[in-house]
Amino acid sequence: MAGPLQGIRVLDLTTVVMGPYACQLMGDYGADVIKVEAPDGDVMRLSGPMKNPGMGHLFMSTNRSKRSVVIDLKTAEGRDLLLRLAKQADVLLYNIRPQAMARLGLGYEDLRAVNPRLVYVGAFGFSQRGPYGARPAYDDLIQGMSGIPWLSLKAGSAEPRYAPVILADRIVGLQVAFAAMAALRHRDVSGEGQRVDVPMFENLLTVVLGEHLAGSLFEPAIGELGYQRSLAHNRRPHRTLDGFICTLVYTDKHWRSFFAAIGQMDMFEKDTRFSSQNERLKHINEVYGYLAGVLATRTTAEWIDVLTKADIPVARMNSLDDVLNDEHLRAIGYFQTFEHPSEGRVKDVAIPTEWSTSQPKVSRHAPALGEHTVEVLSEVGLDAHLIADLLNKKIIRSAKDRVSGKDDHG
Repeated sequence: MAGPLQGIRVLDLTTVVMGPYACQLMGDYGADVIKVEAPDGDVMRLSGPMKNPGMGHLFMSTNRSKRSVVIDLKTAEGRDLLLRLAKQADVLLYNIRPQAMARLGLGYEDLRAVNPRLVYVGAFGFSQRGPYGARPAYDDLIQGMSGIPWLSLKAGSAEPRYAPVILADRIVGLQVAFAAMAALRHRDVSGEGQRVDVPMFENLLTVVLGEHLAGSLFEPAIGELGYQRSLAHNRRPHRTLDGFICTLVYTDKHWRSFFAAIGQMDMFEKDTRFSSQNERLKHINEVYGYLAGVLATRTTAEWIDVLTKADIPVARMNSLDDVLNDEHLRAIGYFQTFEHPSEGRVKDVAIPTEWSTSQPKVSRHAPALGEHTVEVLSEVGLDAHLIADLLNKKIIRSAKDRVSGKDDHG
């Protein structure tokens, strides 16, 4: 393995998107990530499209750079196996509610007893200090509770909309990975492991309220909630004669250059709505409305040429097909294809950070359910007879069981 987290072992007890994405990031950065799955596997294995059962596209896109081990943690023997793995782990990450971990006998104090240096990270819905602590949470709920659909209404949508990406899981997943790595740094300095909770609701709100506290940032409030520019009804890709264009005419310099490019050089000084950043914010819908009217008079290619020469940020509005064929992404090798042992030729995205010394790399394909059960348990000292007995009892399962037809659930 390569990368800055080489030598770190992570036990990934998570499912769906947020936790798996966080653990994949650590795996891409060189950690040995062991995904501990229930006998039926991560539910995202069932999310199509897929070529083969249990290898859904969303599972594959959030579980590369990992090994899969199947253990039934609801059994005493399975719990003991997990504790044995935890003795040699640096991080344990879970995303069921803490109450469920406690019922399994896998709460923080249980794990601390076997490995006081362990970083024990919980990624779940809500802080355990408040009345929502025991509630379940999914991306749509957290988006709704954080105000994102309401903001879409304020910005001009006819109906409230969730963001059309799994936004909460991905954003908070980044925060989970960062928190885990920060706790590892603390452990390396102090010698102490610790429990770290990363609740979705509170963490997504740091992103939403970072701009939308607005006037309520001050005590007492000096204005309304909501950042005017983000909520402007005309803040959107603008129509041209033959399509759409994305541009941000933002600073005083941009606006002077824009007016010069369209032959209206004196407008910056004459129309006070455009004369300063603060005035533009006060009249943001009018400002963007004016811009929309002007952009509708030429083709996309013409505007890209004009605005590029004026050093004003501009880009075409891409479809997903356009993204796949983007010349910049093609030049840097962003999309990569490789042979997966069961799924054949597949496309993946590159690790987007670039390092001068310890460049991370994808270390493993997304694993079949239980692909590494025997391998990992052998590494922590279980002999072949004990492993065979556990397989027989269905306490653990391996991918070979599924292939041979011994076990319909892998």
